[in-house]
Amino acid sequence: MPIEVLDNETTDQRLNQLTQALGNGMFVHVRNMLQDMAASDIAFILESSPPRTRQVLWQLIDQEHTGEILDELGEELKDSLISQMSPERVAKAAQSMDTDDLAYILRSLPDSIFKQVLQSMSKQDRVRVEQALSYPDDTAGSLMNTDTVTLRPDVNIDVILRYLRIRGELPEATDMLYVVDKHDRVLGGVRIADLLTCDPNASVREIMVSDLEAIPVGMSDSEVAQLFERHDWVSAPVIDENDKLLGRITIDDVVDVIREDAEHSMMGMAGMDDDTDTFGPVLKSTFRRSLWLTVNLFAALLAASVSNMFEGTIEQFATIAILMTIVPSMGGVAGNQTLALVIRGIALGQIGQSNSRWLIGKELAIGFLNGLLWSVLVFAAVWLWKGDIALGGLIAGAMLINMTVAGLAGATIPLMLKRMNIDPALAGGMVLTTVTDVIGLFAFLGLATVFLLN
Repeated sequence: MPIEVLDNETTDQRLNQLTQALGNGMFVHVRNMLQDMAASDIAFILESSPPRTRQVLWQLIDQEHTGEILDELGEELKDSLISQMSPERVAKAAQSMDTDDLAYILRSLPDSIFKQVLQSMSKQDRVRVEQALSYPDDTAGSLMNTDTVTLRPDVNIDVILRYLRIRGELPEATDMLYVVDKHDRVLGGVRIADLLTCDPNASVREIMVSDLEAIPVGMSDSEVAQLFERHDWVSAPVIDENDKLLGRITIDDVVDVIREDAEHSMMGMAGMDDDTDTFGPVLKSTFRRSLWLTVNLFAALLAASVSNMFEGTIEQFATIAILMTIVPSMGGVAGNQTLALVIRGIALGQIGQSNSRWLIGKELAIGFLNGLLWSVLVFAAVWLWKGDIALGGLIAGAMLINMTVAGLAGATIPLMLKRMNIDPALAGGMVLTTVTDVIGLFAFLGLATVFLLN
């Protein structure tokens, strides 16, 4: 079989070629180009195209590959395309989709279409989908596939090898076959490498890994991702409360979870969903962003109200109006450093009740030491710039207070939000900014009012 040489042509170049061909009305040429591309590349091009181009490309895609392409798309675009598909086409796409991906798609459909899709499926597909839908979203059960190969412990390796040759193929990402008893309880696993290199006359029991770690079906997907990352797994069995084998989770699904968690944290800092479509409709995108901007407006008004409380002080000392933004700004940066560190620790499962108090104390100490350092520097800068020792001392004191509070807030806010079942990545930044702005302005203007006006 000849070795396939990867095309050096970049996806961006292909996107340009497809766009130009569509502009020239060369639809047959575009269809042929799409047929020669991998599903992941087509998905990337769809996500990188404006809505009008996207719709034309979707119509030109071979329906036999629809399921594979849907597997690769982001949630918002996937939902948008599925809403335009007939139940029969969704059912046809389901035949080539993994169980977990198919379950996600069906969960997003209206009830009427959901029932039509189920009726359009074969009995075998319907059974595996109904089983997947019985598990809550974002759990191991929703991630797993049922395409497992099981062995009995008393069978010889030679028999297993003959069976595999007759079978002809193994499920994707198979690095281990699972050993079960007559009740399908997991006893261990046999590595493919051991199966191919051991004595054919040996039994499965002799070569199996008996201390195999299995994943409970109700475990959260983030915990599953942490286990895969920690142990470098390629696949892992999923069991119920009676140790009965239900399916397996493979590394490709875990990579999707890790990527989604990373995107969620990054987009959440801006108050946006991780599945937001970059090339989505203008009105829909505007509405989504407006919701978070409204929340931030109220937070900004709260900070502005603090300035309004000290309006007389600001009017009498023009220099204060120039310097008053320094303290909140430094506190915000310092607090966000701590916030990012703690949110990452929570996401990795490193922070719990046993060490959270120590972490809060550490970040409080760092905030105080940073505040002490930068208050001295800002004191010197204001003294040399304005020649006013009293004003330099005031801003230095406010800086010390705000950066100490910022360290404390950056550590405690995400922990408190997590305890309240609120996503720290989504709300933490806004809450922290409000705290550092309010405390910073209040400390600086309050000290100025006390010491400069009295």
